[in-house]
Amino acid sequence: MRYLALIGCLIATPAAADTVLAARTIRAQTLITAQDLVVKDVDVIGAISDPTLIAGQEARVALYAGRPIRPGDIGPPALVERNQIIALIYDRSGLSITAEGRSLSRAGPGETVRVMNMSSRITVTGQVLPDGRVFVSY
Repeated sequence: MRYLALIGCLIATPAAADTVLAARTIRAQTLITAQDLVVKDVDVIGAISDPTLIAGQEARVALYAGRPIRPGDIGPPALVERNQIIALIYDRSGLSITAEGRSLSRAGPGETVRVMNMSSRITVTGQVLPDGRVFVSY
């Protein structure tokens, strides 16, 4: 009987996991370094547990000291800034068109961004390439 009670206690006890917290207040659009992070032995659902996934990323929102960091709070560093003039690329079935556009928001590689074509004044959506150009597809 004691054996069953011991097993019940072990099963009912939640396991604590590491959670990454901000060591200081980090403003939005700031590059996060390892010194900005602290790992605590607490279990927060939805929080990041591996600090290597955060270091080198950019804060998308303000991160407050002692608060857990969630995946939506961070992202790759922006390559495209708001109002920046960038190259738009459209490539389909052998037809390749390059145009100049103005970014309407900030975005990092792989993220989507709205861009106004400078020639036609039409707003299009595209994906930021690793070199900072935007690939437009319809």
